[in-house]
Amino acid sequence: MRFSNVCLDAIGTEIPEEIWTSDAIEQRLAPLYERLKLPEGRLALMSGINERRVWAAGTMPSEPSVRSARRAIEASGIAPERIGCLIHASVCRDFLEPATASRVHHELGLPSRCWVYDVSNACLGVMNGAVQIAMMIEAGMIEAGVVVGTENSRPLLEQTIAQLNADVALTRQSVKPAFASLTIGSGSCAWLLAHRDVVGSGMSTDTDSRTFLDTAIAEARTEFHDLCRSDQDSAGAGMTPLMDTDSERLMAEGIATGAIAFDRLLAESTWTRDQITRSVCHQVGSRHRVAMLEAMGLAPQRDSVTFPFLGNTGSVALPLTLAAAAKQGELVRGDQVAMLGIGSGINSVMIAAKWGETKVSGNIDAIA
Repeated sequence: MRFSNVCLDAIGTEIPEEIWTSDAIEQRLAPLYERLKLPEGRLALMSGINERRVWAAGTMPSEPSVRSARRAIEASGIAPERIGCLIHASVCRDFLEPATASRVHHELGLPSRCWVYDVSNACLGVMNGAVQIAMMIEAGMIEAGVVVGTENSRPLLEQTIAQLNADVALTRQSVKPAFASLTIGSGSCAWLLAHRDVVGSGMSTDTDSRTFLDTAIAEARTEFHDLCRSDQDSAGAGMTPLMDTDSERLMAEGIATGAIAFDRLLAESTWTRDQITRSVCHQVGSRHRVAMLEAMGLAPQRDSVTFPFLGNTGSVALPLTLAAAAKQGELVRGDQVAMLGIGSGINSVMIAAKWGETKVSGNIDAIA
């Protein structure tokens, strides 16, 4: 899909204040580590993740989503009545039904004619939602839309730690599928996208200075759908999540999928590798990053990361990293940016954008 009229107007962010270091998680896993004689420091060494953040116990995803979406709207200056679509797009949601987007829409006071629904696609939800809104804008259906997500890692971390300590049958080999769960972090991010002719009071009146979406592509290799799975999501479930991940195969096949998708992004955007001045990828860990950039032929010094401080924040990992890169000055006007999303399934969504003026609001500065 090619775009001519869609701008990334503003980004709203919120990250939790509570920090769990990898060392602290290992201390909680002392019974497991002592039983299996695992070396301390292994979690940070293997992942490159020093810490991740968690919401306060009892936090509902819609609560931070309302705050980050409101920040995006206020930063943009676009009147709420001009927003024609609100998508909630994280893995985490308040309930099976109604859509978490319903509460967010209500709390934001958006118009009744607004399209309101949830999208879920593992770590790609926000990217999928952004593309859907962009297509609606390009088609003339709406003037502007917001996609937002909030991932809550606390229940997964707590349940994983409890299970690993309790299961005395675990071996060094059988414990591996749980490793990825310990890298998950929490965060919230909202993107406000708008038609180029919709100029908010908080933005420059020079529409050519805006950040424009150029191209979006999707690539599916669903023969690998079973490499990363959570518990069943069904009515009446205890909502105490656990995950089973074949990390090695997931990384290998995910990178292969990403390389195929990236070649398509280059072909459809007509960009070359050398023209990409900044890449922002899904945030998994250090090994994944090195292997992925090498497979795509991209320079590490032009790639932005947040995983050492935020861990893997699922659907908001790439969006939060984009916001951090903008706040830290890693993104400057004129950059040609490749947003390279990969998620379990295995699916990939990638967006090429020409960077300009995008307001970023929230506490993402805390990791700078």
